[in-house]
Amino acid sequence: MSEHTHDHTTAAQEGGEAPENTNIRPDAIGRDQKFYETAVAKSFEDLNVKDTLLRGIYGKGFELPSSIQQRAILPVIDGHDVIGQAQSGTGKTATFTIGVLQRVDENLDKIQAIILTHTRELALQVNEVATSLSDYMGIKINLSIGGISVKENIDMLNANPHVVIGTPGRVLDMINKKVLSTKFLKIMVIDEADEMLSKIFMNQIYEIFRFLPGNIQVALFSATMPAEFFDLTTRFMRDPIKILVKTDQLTLEGIKQYYINVERNEFKFDTICDLYGKFSVSQSIIYCNSKKIVDDLDHKLNENGFAVSKIHGKMPQEERNDIMARFRKGETRILVSTDLLSRGIDVQQVSVVINYDIPQNVENYLHRIGRSGRFGRKGVAINFMTYYDVKNLHEIEKYYSTQIDEMPNLESLI
Repeated sequence: MSEHTHDHTTAAQEGGEAPENTNIRPDAIGRDQKFYETAVAKSFEDLNVKDTLLRGIYGKGFELPSSIQQRAILPVIDGHDVIGQAQSGTGKTATFTIGVLQRVDENLDKIQAIILTHTRELALQVNEVATSLSDYMGIKINLSIGGISVKENIDMLNANPHVVIGTPGRVLDMINKKVLSTKFLKIMVIDEADEMLSKIFMNQIYEIFRFLPGNIQVALFSATMPAEFFDLTTRFMRDPIKILVKTDQLTLEGIKQYYINVERNEFKFDTICDLYGKFSVSQSIIYCNSKKIVDDLDHKLNENGFAVSKIHGKMPQEERNDIMARFRKGETRILVSTDLLSRGIDVQQVSVVINYDIPQNVENYLHRIGRSGRFGRKGVAINFMTYYDVKNLHEIEKYYSTQIDEMPNLESLI
């Protein structure tokens, strides 16, 4: 364990002060929350990033920064701790990836950045974005996730990557095995932070922080920021710059939301067959609340002649990757999924999301239907409501200050 260890978390856990932030670029000292609230980069050139990174940004097809990119990349580059909130599909991944790539010193062959995600799929997607953005840079990126053998993972880490992208369990394992050195680490990014700071990952995250340099820069990004989340950030962040989109702006704007009163669970299947029989959809995702329901629905839809694939957390990683690749190419039109897929997975063509089961957690509603109508494109969300879901649906409406109308006849939607 490095001698830098402990400062970061221990001081905070004992109620002491975190060490002074020496990450701030000299020309950014004195820039505070107020400065960043008005500092908006209208173009990627305004960010003054390395030419090789700028080429990668344009090479990936980005033309102008999205609103989160306009405001959150600069404080990350400047070395500040950052909390960034924006709707799914508004470019959060590119925001922190551009920040990380700019912060890394290509001439120092040491691990300088870790990006944590809560699922392998999301790690793969971040890796894809980081790899293409760094196309013209001499930056090595490592993927540390389950599904890659430990031996292969160790070999890749021994090649001294600059950036590690991974899930908390595997990253912690690599740190414990002393193959992932944190000595030269500059920045830690936590994506979908509300999920990552939930009880499931909390212990792993805190354990990872025990090994980090006391002066590590921390950036958290998510679409939702529950109130209790901010209590946790005080433990391992220093004066973070908050780039927040108000809850009522985390819109469901541009997404038409409907419910169908199916009354009972056993009537859901006939309803979905009826929907697909009448409704021509380019691609759609159906969300269920359990692996068993996903398996059953996939089996019954395939039996009834629909081109369907399914994905959930109990499937082997290779199979999941293959299913996602086929769905992205449009080889299958319907994807049945658990909430695994609702976080950050970018499927551009999805125009309809069906909540076969109403999400058990109101915050997951936004993540699920945020898949449709990405970047402001129009989308449709259809919620199957049984007698038992009435209360949940009202809670969702209240939470998002939105209205979910009864589904009109299908012809009027097309």
